[in-house]
Amino acid sequence: MNDRVQLDESWKAALSDQFAASYMASLKSFLKSEYSSGATIFPPTTDYFRALDLTPLKKVKVVILGQDPYHGDGQAHGLCFSVKPQVRTPPSLVNIYKELQSDLGIAPVRHGFLESWARQGVLLLNSVLTVRRGEAASHRGQGWERFTDAVIRQVNDLDHPVVFMLWGSYAQKKASFVDTERHLVLKAPHPSPLSAHNGFFGCRHFSKANEFLARTGQETIDWQLPASVDD
Repeated sequence: MNDRVQLDESWKAALSDQFAASYMASLKSFLKSEYSSGATIFPPTTDYFRALDLTPLKKVKVVILGQDPYHGDGQAHGLCFSVKPQVRTPPSLVNIYKELQSDLGIAPVRHGFLESWARQGVLLLNSVLTVRRGEAASHRGQGWERFTDAVIRQVNDLDHPVVFMLWGSYAQKKASFVDTERHLVLKAPHPSPLSAHNGFFGCRHFSKANEFLARTGQETIDWQLPASVDD
């Protein structure tokens, strides 16, 4: 991409073949043309790989898959479902907080900033890592999906078991190749207000994830977010 991109060294090494591939050169050219046209792209360049920067490969314990970055001003910062501090919590994340409270008794916080999860080993990965302002799904089919498939394959090949939380048919299809003999694959409807009542509520994925991590000798995730965060 360019020198401003930030990415943990473990991922740089694991994905070096992807960065050298022709499809990534095409993706880079596409993004350059987007910027040249005057389009506003989210998230900022430095946050394209924020999920991979905060969660080194060998420290991944849980994977949560999203689709596209938020396309509203000030929202996206490279982690699926997460928004920057001081930004209103999006509806799907509101429902995630409701399930957290039902499952683990964790009261919802007044922000949607999920970096503390990422720093503990929760890979908050979108399938597509950029979007044009105000235009949902505008960067689909340009190469990001192939790249993030490679990310999931790297996690699948880790020598320790990982929890995959697959919410909605898109995420479930994308990670359909994950080895269910080695890893815990949890499936539920998407937390969107359109589908959360069809089985996301009551799925208890957060407690199930921690039970699996404890059973496999790994440190559990503290799903309690800080009460407040700074910009």
